[in-house]
Amino acid sequence: MSVRGRVLIGTLCLVAAAMLIADFAVYRFLGSFLYGRVDDQLESGMWAAPRVLGLTTEASTDGAAVFERGRPATIFPPGTYFAYLSEEGALQRDYVTSFGQDVAAPLRRPQIAPPRIPADLPGSAGGGGPSFTRFTVEAVEGPARYRVLVDALTGGGTVLVAIPLTNPASTLHRLVLIEAGVTVGVLVAVGLLGFFVIRRGLRPLDRIADSAGAIAAGDLSTRVAPADDRTEVGRLGAALNTMLSQIETAFEERQASQDRLRRFVADASHELRTPLTSIQGYAELFRRGASERPEDLAKAMRQIETESRRMAELVDELLLLARLDQPDSVESPIELATLDLATIVAEAVEAARDLDQERRIALAAKGGPVIVLGDELRLRQLLDNLLSNVREHTPSGTRVRALVGREDGLAVVEVSDDGPGIDEEDAARVFERFFRVDPSRSRQRGGVGLGFSIVSAIAEAHGGRATCEPVIPHGVRFRIELPLAEESARETEPATGGAGTPVSPLR
Repeated sequence: MSVRGRVLIGTLCLVAAAMLIADFAVYRFLGSFLYGRVDDQLESGMWAAPRVLGLTTEASTDGAAVFERGRPATIFPPGTYFAYLSEEGALQRDYVTSFGQDVAAPLRRPQIAPPRIPADLPGSAGGGGPSFTRFTVEAVEGPARYRVLVDALTGGGTVLVAIPLTNPASTLHRLVLIEAGVTVGVLVAVGLLGFFVIRRGLRPLDRIADSAGAIAAGDLSTRVAPADDRTEVGRLGAALNTMLSQIETAFEERQASQDRLRRFVADASHELRTPLTSIQGYAELFRRGASERPEDLAKAMRQIETESRRMAELVDELLLLARLDQPDSVESPIELATLDLATIVAEAVEAARDLDQERRIALAAKGGPVIVLGDELRLRQLLDNLLSNVREHTPSGTRVRALVGREDGLAVVEVSDDGPGIDEEDAARVFERFFRVDPSRSRQRGGVGLGFSIVSAIAEAHGGRATCEPVIPHGVRFRIELPLAEESARETEPATGGAGTPVSPLR
């Protein structure tokens, strides 16, 4: 059963239970009141019975006392029955009132079935117990019932007063009908009102279900309509919208990751196909007779060796990137130690100067010692990749600047040049794997496009990041940001690593 149906049925059951309890209580209280009033009337009738039945004052001490005080006449309910029975239990006199008849009116015979009188009444020969007794009996004929009060006379015999319970029973019967009608009406009204109220209150859940259906159909941009966040349904909708945003972001990231993986696999396959095709071609040349020609044989072996070395480098770079993508794995290539980043930068710059003595590379340091927690080998590889990019893609004699220091609680390394530079769109993609600024660039000159990817991966593995931005009016600047070690924050003496040479001033 739906939530709407369960809530509605539960509400109706509670209302019905409350109405039944209230109906029962009203019935009992009204019945007690009506029957109590009948008993009061019976007591009044007992005081008036000697007068109604024409008994002498000697026959009843109580009756004589009342009669002598001159008690006024009383009107009793229609059908009130008065009777006098002898000591032997024989009926001597009786009287039945009609509507509006005074008890002082002349005696008349009963016209309706009288009550069924027991034989053992107080004051009779077989009677016993208290002289003043109340009880309820059936009529001699018909369904009528009487409430009876009897009193034993002093000189013998019994006075009986009986009032029919027709009026109280009729009143209670009408009360039951009224209560039944009111209960049914209240349940119908509560059911209709509850249906509309519950339907309106749960309408946001229907919208949530519709949104969930749309999402299941593939539309991840669907959101739940905003509702009052002070209600349970409103808070549920807000939580679902937050969850849907996270799911959509996760799916977008997953899709982007899959797209990158597809491009990566396609590019890797393409890059590996080139040396493999070259090796296959030279092997075919060797099979067709190059082994008998020394010059062709030497050329074929040299090319096979070159392509094999190139393929091995590509495989090594791909393996390194795969291991850097999982820094928490057992085979992580990062071994952390406390290092002076300025020393590593100085060593990398000196090595770059030795490889290209015509190129001017200026080195500057600022902010004191730069102590980081990192892997010396990988950080040196990061710097070598940046400086080798300058050698490969800028003309000889291009001015190059290297900067190491601390900024805003971070260790910063910048490598910039005054070369041709790149545009902003290429700068945003330069760290993508197998990306080349010039797609037609020769692989022998430009590599396979993994150098900057390795730079970015090493920086991220150390908790930092790598960025690239064009320099106006020309040139490019690469910036590496790494977290400082605790020693650097306290400005302690720098640790020595590798050669341990101090940072050179700008020169």
